[in-house]
Amino acid sequence: MSDRRLRHADSAAFRHAMRALSSGVAIIACGEGEARLGCTITSLASLSLAPPTLFVCLARSSSTLAGLRAAGAFSISLLAARHEALAHRFSGHGGAHGPRRFEGAEWITLSTGAPVLADAIAAFDCLTEEIIDRHSHAIVLGAVVSLSEGVEEPALAHRRGGYGPSS
Repeated sequence: MSDRRLRHADSAAFRHAMRALSSGVAIIACGEGEARLGCTITSLASLSLAPPTLFVCLARSSSTLAGLRAAGAFSISLLAARHEALAHRFSGHGGAHGPRRFEGAEWITLSTGAPVLADAIAAFDCLTEEIIDRHSHAIVLGAVVSLSEGVEEPALAHRRGGYGPSS
């Protein structure tokens, strides 16, 4: 019988290969006022239509994840191609942290009090259903309690480490 122990692919090679996959870009946010936190995400998907549930993956070291654990609710704002600068700011580039990341854009709330980008192409307001820690990241399940849809326009996409309009 052969040795069937699980071996993982090289992390650097895996990262490089995954960069070939285009993904949508969103901002996950939680908290209120000076306790607001948020970051850019590209790992987001629908989990269930009934009940409406989505999941996101966040680095376990993320300050946004720590805030989300405390808040119990979060929002997801799907970004349009015109939001590239906002995606860049929320990714941590440029040094803005905490509530400073929210400056220069209009934010509203829906049901939970989590900040939602007012001109997002779509936004989801969620209660945290479960957080599953796996390896370097956490899988966050969100029960969608309300949503809003903006105007139809090209979404922002992320591929090979850069942003651009989806095609």
